Amino acid sequence: MGKVACANVLSDLYAMGVCEVDNMLLLLGIAKELSHAQRKVVIPLMLEGFRDLAREAGVTINGGQTVVNPWMIIGGVATSVCTSKEILLPNKAVSGDKLVLTKPLGTQVAVNLHQWMNLSTPSWQIAKDLISPDDVISRYNDATISMTTLNLAAAKLMHVHGAHAATDVTGFGLLGHSRNLAEFQTADVDFSIHTLPILAGFAELCKELVAAGARNFKLLEGLSSETSGGLLVCLSADAAEKFVEDMKSGGGKAWIIGDVIPGTKTSRISPTPEIIEVKY
Repeated sequence: MGKVACANVLSDLYAMGVCEVDNMLLLLGIAKELSHAQRKVVIPLMLEGFRDLAREAGVTINGGQTVVNPWMIIGGVATSVCTSKEILLPNKAVSGDKLVLTKPLGTQVAVNLHQWMNLSTPSWQIAKDLISPDDVISRYNDATISMTTLNLAAAKLMHVHGAHAATDVTGFGLLGHSRNLAEFQTADVDFSIHTLPILAGFAELCKELVAAGARNFKLLEGLSSETSGGLLVCLSADAAEKFVEDMKSGGGKAWIIGDVIPGTKTSRISPTPEIIEVKY
C-alpha cells in the first residue's frame, strides 16, 4: 500500500514530463480500529514501502503529517522546481497523433475481487462460480506489480520522443481522464480509442459478473477507476511506435490504443474495442 501510494503521488508530475522531483511529504492516517499490536506491524511496513519507492525514484521525503483516522490512508505531496524545458504542457495534441497507454486497465476489478474473496462477501458468492481463488490471487499480484511500478521511464521517453500531451489514468478511469485531456487541447481534436489493454481474463469476467447480477465495473466502457495507472500519451505516429519499442526494450509495457482526429475536444471508446490480455 505504501508503494502504491508513492507511485500514485509521483505520477502527477511524471504526466507533465517532470522527471526530477525535489521533495515529498508523506501523509498518513492511522485507522482507529487498529490495535496497538496491529499498528506496530502495519504502519512500519506501509512507511517502508513508501520510502522504498521514493528511493527508487530518487526522491527525498522531508516531512509530512500523521493523524488518527476512521480508516487507513496513505498519500503525499510531491513538488519540483523546474525550468520550462523540463515541463511538457499537456495541450499540443494534433490530428494524426496516436494515443499510447503505459499500464493495463483493471486494477479496481483485481482489488475488489481479492477483497470480496477474503471477506466472503455476497458478491464473492456470485464471483466464485466465475473465477477461481488461484486466478483472483494471480490477477491481484499482477495488479500490484502494475500499481507499484513508477511511470518515470515513460516520463523520460516523453521528452525523447517529443510527446504532445499526457495525463495519468487514475480515479476517473481511462475515459474520464482522456476526456479531461481532450478538453484541454489547443486544437479542435477528439480522442478515438480502439484498443483496451486489460489484465488477463477481466474483460470477459466483467461481462459475466454483470450477467450474474454482480457489480458492473464498466471496465470496457473506460469508467472503471484505476489506482496508480499508466500514462496516456499523445505522440506523432512515428514517435508513438518508437516510444512503445523503447518502453518494451526497457522492460516496461506500452500499447498504441487510439488516434487523435479532428473533432470537438472530447474522447470516446469504440463499442467493440480490441482487447489485449495482459499478464506480468
